[in-house]
Amino acid sequence: MRNLRLLKNLRCSELQGPGTPQCISVRTDTGTVLIASEFSVTELDPRAGQVVNEVSLTADGYLPEDGSGTVVGIQDLPDQESVCVATATGDVILYNLNTNQLECVGSVDTGLTAMSWSPDQELVSLTTGQDTIIMMTKDFEPITEVGIHQDDFGEGKFITVGWGKKETQFHGSEGKHAVQSALPWDDRRPRVTWRGDGQLFAVSAICLQTGARKVRVWNRECFLQSTSETTNGLEQSLCWKPSGSLLAATQRLPNKHSVVFMEKNGLLHGDFTLPFDKEQVKVKELLWNSDSTVLAVWLEDMMPGDGGGANTYIQLWTVGNYHWYLKQSLCFGGDPQQAPACVSWDPERPLRLHLVTRGWNSLTYDWGWSTDRSHGEDGQDNASVAVIDGDKVLVSTFRQCVVPPPMSTFDLQLTAPVNLVTFLRQPQRTNELAALTADGHISVYGQGGLGSFRSAASCLIRLSLQLHSKAPLALRLLLWLREDVFLGVGVSMEGPSQSRLLILGPSEAGSPQPTLEIRSLVEVEGHVISMCHGAKTGTVALQLENGQIRRFLWENHTQKLRVTPDSQNIHGNIVYRTASHMHVSLPAFVRPQVASNVSSFVVYDDFLLLTTHSHTCRCLRLSTLTVKGLQEALASDGGQNDQNDETLRRVERGSRIVTVVPLDTRLVLQMPRGNLETIHHRALVLAQVRKWLDGLNFREAFECMRKLRINLNLMYDHNPKVFLENVEIFLRQLDSISHINLFLTELREEDTTTTMYPCLPNSTVPVQPAPGPSGKKVDIVCDALRSTMESMDQHKYCLSILTTHVKKTVPELEVALQKVHELRVNPPSAATAVSAEEALKYLLFLVNVNELYEHSLGTYDFDLVLMVAEKSQKDPKEYLPFLNMLKTLEPNYQRYTIDKHLKRYRKALHHLSKCGEEHFTEALNLVKDQRLYGEALGLYPANSSQYRALSCAYAEYLVAQHQPEQAGLLLWRCGEAARALQAFVGGASWRNALCVAEQIPLPPDQLALLARDLAGTKLIELRRYTEAAVLLEQYAKDCEEAISALITGAVWEEALRLVYLYNRQDIIETNLKPALLEGQMMTSFLEAQKAMFIRHKTRLAVVRETLLTQSCSVMTGSHAGSKYSHSNSRISSRSSKNRRKAERKKLSLKEGSPLEDVALLHALTEVIHCVDKMREEVHSLLKALVLFQFDGQAGRLQQAYGEALLLIEAGIPEVWQEGLQPTQAPVTGPNSTANSIMASFQQPRHSMPPAPKMRNGVKWKLSILK
Repeated sequence: MRNLRLLKNLRCSELQGPGTPQCISVRTDTGTVLIASEFSVTELDPRAGQVVNEVSLTADGYLPEDGSGTVVGIQDLPDQESVCVATATGDVILYNLNTNQLECVGSVDTGLTAMSWSPDQELVSLTTGQDTIIMMTKDFEPITEVGIHQDDFGEGKFITVGWGKKETQFHGSEGKHAVQSALPWDDRRPRVTWRGDGQLFAVSAICLQTGARKVRVWNRECFLQSTSETTNGLEQSLCWKPSGSLLAATQRLPNKHSVVFMEKNGLLHGDFTLPFDKEQVKVKELLWNSDSTVLAVWLEDMMPGDGGGANTYIQLWTVGNYHWYLKQSLCFGGDPQQAPACVSWDPERPLRLHLVTRGWNSLTYDWGWSTDRSHGEDGQDNASVAVIDGDKVLVSTFRQCVVPPPMSTFDLQLTAPVNLVTFLRQPQRTNELAALTADGHISVYGQGGLGSFRSAASCLIRLSLQLHSKAPLALRLLLWLREDVFLGVGVSMEGPSQSRLLILGPSEAGSPQPTLEIRSLVEVEGHVISMCHGAKTGTVALQLENGQIRRFLWENHTQKLRVTPDSQNIHGNIVYRTASHMHVSLPAFVRPQVASNVSSFVVYDDFLLLTTHSHTCRCLRLSTLTVKGLQEALASDGGQNDQNDETLRRVERGSRIVTVVPLDTRLVLQMPRGNLETIHHRALVLAQVRKWLDGLNFREAFECMRKLRINLNLMYDHNPKVFLENVEIFLRQLDSISHINLFLTELREEDTTTTMYPCLPNSTVPVQPAPGPSGKKVDIVCDALRSTMESMDQHKYCLSILTTHVKKTVPELEVALQKVHELRVNPPSAATAVSAEEALKYLLFLVNVNELYEHSLGTYDFDLVLMVAEKSQKDPKEYLPFLNMLKTLEPNYQRYTIDKHLKRYRKALHHLSKCGEEHFTEALNLVKDQRLYGEALGLYPANSSQYRALSCAYAEYLVAQHQPEQAGLLLWRCGEAARALQAFVGGASWRNALCVAEQIPLPPDQLALLARDLAGTKLIELRRYTEAAVLLEQYAKDCEEAISALITGAVWEEALRLVYLYNRQDIIETNLKPALLEGQMMTSFLEAQKAMFIRHKTRLAVVRETLLTQSCSVMTGSHAGSKYSHSNSRISSRSSKNRRKAERKKLSLKEGSPLEDVALLHALTEVIHCVDKMREEVHSLLKALVLFQFDGQAGRLQQAYGEALLLIEAGIPEVWQEGLQPTQAPVTGPNSTANSIMASFQQPRHSMPPAPKMRNGVKWKLSILK
């Protein structure tokens, strides 16, 4: 769908070279052109328009001075900084470009007819006058010489399977002797062409036996590979496609003149017909450009024209979808001096064509690819794309349909080949187009009825273009700004580096034929290669070859044409000219290169759409786009992009943008082979949907989202407040029960504006408010829709109302079933109402039938149950007996049976409690089975026997759950004192036990025995020595045991109180003092704790230093990493029980363990807490030791404890350094496996424990001790 557009045209017309140009070659390093004539070799610089160098070929006798010599080939050799020239007399001359010296490196006595270098310039093939091929190296050392005419087919000879010979097969009405000799105008010289990879070359020569041309293919070693079949009418031109697939030649048949293609085996493979009569033209040369995209055909009329000279043409052909398009046609007229003498494509720039005329005029054409599309932004624009195909313009209107090329919606037939197409830029008329033909006429086509075009015979107008230059393609760019205004770019007469901007309009002078004349013009410094018109601003942007962008402002009310520079950035020289009816401003500015990987782009509305060489399509919003943002977006192509990024879409390799349908979501792409694909880019779709939702066009948005599979939650999530305020509008616009149900069934709690379709950063889309805290999103939408539908027409929207009940977070199936039942009992008479059968059938579509059956059973409505069961696949033998049995039961017991069947045990218990005392045993069993003790106690009076039985059962359950104290409370309050006492004793609740014992009451001896049992077997085991002493003293009346319990618990002061209360000072000597002396053994415990603290702290410093060294270096393997990986591998294969046990062992203090540093921190924390909590115990022990004059032991204890505290306080800042985190050893290396490395990443990270805080405010020292 692309056309060739001329970007730059360099013309040098003041050259005065000797003789006539015969051969041409392009120097890739300098961009100059080497031209060989019968007298000299001339080097020309097309950009400067002057001759750079010239050397004579006649001075040294290489060519005769009378001008009868012929140069058969010229080739630039960059590696040798020389030019190779071959003459017809047989000399091979090397021209040194540095010294301007000529050297004859070889000579062939029989003369030379052609010279062709391989693409890598390692080999050169020469054809001689004796029809031989000489293969030489780049140093002109002969390799071999073979004859062109070979009897053998070649190494690629076809294999026959005995199905007849070619000579015996049918060859048409003329028979097998119809081989035609070469055409009379054939120069009978061989043609040599190389394949792009330099492995093969082909030679076209006149066959000696038949007199017709044959093509033979040779390899680099000059071994014949294949010979073409005899082809009638084969002409002299031959060119191998650089990509290597086909050879191009021309063939003249009785009914047509064609360009034919051959495979390397010599068989024909496709063709296209030239747009001339069969005897009108002859093809002089075929030339492929370097990337094999354009085929240039150089033609000349067979008969001279009116001026006495034959017209000459150069046509540029391209192929797409197996169809050949004529994109450009250059007609050089009948003047012999203006006819091309040499034509060549540039080897570096694929779309640059060099040619030199017989009159030594040098022309350089630079083409570029462009898509000619309409630029309307309203719904009336048809999204038209015009494709040039010779004298036809193929127009495809993508708003109506997508027609694959080479077909089109319609075509416009013109009288001459078309070179340019432009669409009108005036709003509401953007479907009108104008076509510039090669004969200098512009044909204007307007839009006809029903969106079609009028036929070519009745086109609006055909204007003759009046330009000062008669050269082909004098107007290379064309914009149709208004109905009577064209803007064109032509060749400047001021110099080769300038362009001329032309304002064209209808001629005011009366003439029989409508004419376009130049109304005003302005010279622009530099080559304008493209123009773009802004419909909103009315300005025209000009792009220069050097990357500059200039703005072109024009108005109607001024009488002078002025060009003013930009006040902020002046670039170049500004030329002032007088004209009329225009005001022009050309401010210039230079921008840095933003991206180089863009293959195509188009601007639509507020979006920039582009395709990249990494096979992605980007859609970026221009209102928020920055240069940096564009660079970042394009740099991210090919990476792991977010799947929810709406600006990015993957496309087929080589896809290019054709057009965008205005006010739609369609983007048309063309694949490399030519076929079209229509996509709906997510960014375009979401932008359009958001516009529709903002405008409350819910129907359009819904249809688009449903067709393109956009989550319908966006309709609510886009703006919840607006949606809830316009629910009625939403329902009226959709006006379809199925569409409303589809919307309801897709509802979910996810906010799609933050997950699936997040708004772009700095987007113009406002931030949407979130649903209020009153409930969940699904419930809010369902309730809002249901209330609105019920107020509008509850019968019409019955199915949608049922959907709102079912779709809620907690489905209201019972309510939905009840509504269905109401429809069955009271059928509505409205015409839009649905029957109960239809409603139930729809409900069964939403909900599983078994689930719906059970919910219907839970309504206790047997009619409803039967209605659902009849629609299910259940066997009546299964459910009818069960339903009949239920009907025979008492209502409460019936509901209990149903609820128990549905496993609704709480409801079942509630109904069973109303069935009387005869069913209490069943209720008690239900309570025990389902552990419904709390609910059961609330269903019976507190003074009833049922309440007491439930309390006893609950107490048994609590005892089994190791909660005897709570069980005792239940038993005590319901009057079961003995069982309560047993429960209190089991739970060591001695105060409650004694209260119950007094309530029973127990005899004094049993009470004392109870107290002794509680103290000895319960409290002392629980280390509750003070409470045990109270029981022994007050209830067991045993002061000695009470004092012994206090001494065991180190409660020294309370023990002394009882000693003196009961006058038992003997116990001081027998029990108290020995216990004090044993307590001062705490000193050795403190020494052990100090040693452990120092050991762990020292080891932690070593571990941290080792881990820091490992983390700062590139580790290739370590013992720690190896052990770590194997450990994780073993852990991952263990059972859950062993895995929990292994988790506890992860923090191992074993040297070299992976988490040793964390384990050491935990161990140090335990030591610190253990020493710090001894403050009260040490203080009490010191007072007791001092009281009984054990000052030495007390002093040593106080000193040891003080040293331990000082050691810990000094070590805490060293251990818990600020900002330090535990480091983990690397697990990579040669000893690690993929599983071990994955396990290391999956294992939980253990955090470092915080630094402990010391209780320095607790007083423990005694000042009387030194």
